[in-house]
Amino acid sequence: MQRDNPLLDGLARLLTDAAGAAEGARSEVETFMKQKLEKLIAEMKLVGREEFDAVKAMAAKARAENERLETRLAALERRTPAKRRRAAPKKRRIPAKPRPTRKL
Repeated sequence: MQRDNPLLDGLARLLTDAAGAAEGARSEVETFMKQKLEKLIAEMKLVGREEFDAVKAMAAKARAENERLETRLAALERRTPAKRRRAAPKKRRIPAKPRPTRKL
């Protein structure tokens, strides 16, 4: 025959309640920390992954386009004779204004 021990029953209830309270406290601390971290990240103005990937793709496309245009320009320069290549325009000289003479 089993006898109920009120001391052990009370201790078991106390431990169960303490475990529940610890779980609740852990959940509250976790929620609080998550909110603080999200606020910190928002204040840092970090770029999202989608934006980063989009800009990275745009940069790769621009780099490829530049390489393609460089190759095309080099081919055109090889086909054009040196005589026909247009030199940079010469700068026009603006005549200096005559200085006023001083009478003594």
